[in-house]
Amino acid sequence: MRVGGPADWLFRPADLDDLRDFLAQLPEDVTVFPMGVGSNLIVRDGGLRAVVIRLGRGFNDVAIEGTRVTAGAAALDAQVAKRAAAEGVDLTFLRTIPGSIGGALRMNAGCYGTYVADRLVEARAVTRDGRRVTLTPSDLNLRYRQSDLPEGWVLVEATFEGPEGDPEDLADRMTAQVAKRDETQPTKDRTAGSTFRNPSGFSSTGRADDTHDLKAWKVIDEAGMRGATRGGAQMSPKHSNFLVNTGDATAADLEALGEEVRKRVFQHSGLQLDWEIMRIGEPAAENGPETPGQD
Repeated sequence: MRVGGPADWLFRPADLDDLRDFLAQLPEDVTVFPMGVGSNLIVRDGGLRAVVIRLGRGFNDVAIEGTRVTAGAAALDAQVAKRAAAEGVDLTFLRTIPGSIGGALRMNAGCYGTYVADRLVEARAVTRDGRRVTLTPSDLNLRYRQSDLPEGWVLVEATFEGPEGDPEDLADRMTAQVAKRDETQPTKDRTAGSTFRNPSGFSSTGRADDTHDLKAWKVIDEAGMRGATRGGAQMSPKHSNFLVNTGDATAADLEALGEEVRKRVFQHSGLQLDWEIMRIGEPAAENGPETPGQD
């Protein structure tokens, strides 16, 4: 989104040992925030009181053995999908996800009906005190756009198992997926992907709703918020579940518009929209307290 204030520290480990040593020696009172490519993130204008850990070249290898694909957490989802397809392994659901493998694990990312949870064999992480551990899908408790990872742990690698497929067919499928995405989503704008999760749960009366087929964009449209603006922030006219920085938005503009959308949807339909974009850090002092949501 290209907004937000600075972090207190940034650490880019050279390799796994460098990361383990750093975390083992880091004072316990320092907050750790692992960051991928920031494609699903709003950093508030006051910045982040933490050390941001950004994995790079030492964590982007991709290895394929049979139908198993092992990728470093810094490897881009699209590149993993393409490398796997070339070897006849179907991980095509990753092709249009604009992030890295670490973020895909953390959010149980998915597309076209397939999620990380459907293909993950195991993941590896470094704990806050520098130990290397292996995690199963059950350990991560993967669910819709969520997972459980202890505070300060850093995901470093994942192994997936995909169905076999013809490389040419898989390549054609990914080409079609990219074309469909570009046709229906504002891929050239400054966005963080889908802003809200598709609604589920309970209505305002507390009665359980069968909302699994509802889409966030549809209830946003019905609430009249397609194209809505606040400062430099806008709900995209092309796809109303995409929050856009039109050029001069602040993080406060983006978050406040998102909260206004949640409020209007709740008033119109009684449905609760939950943020899919992760929002971190502190508001700028001049912005005052954060806008309260419906949580």
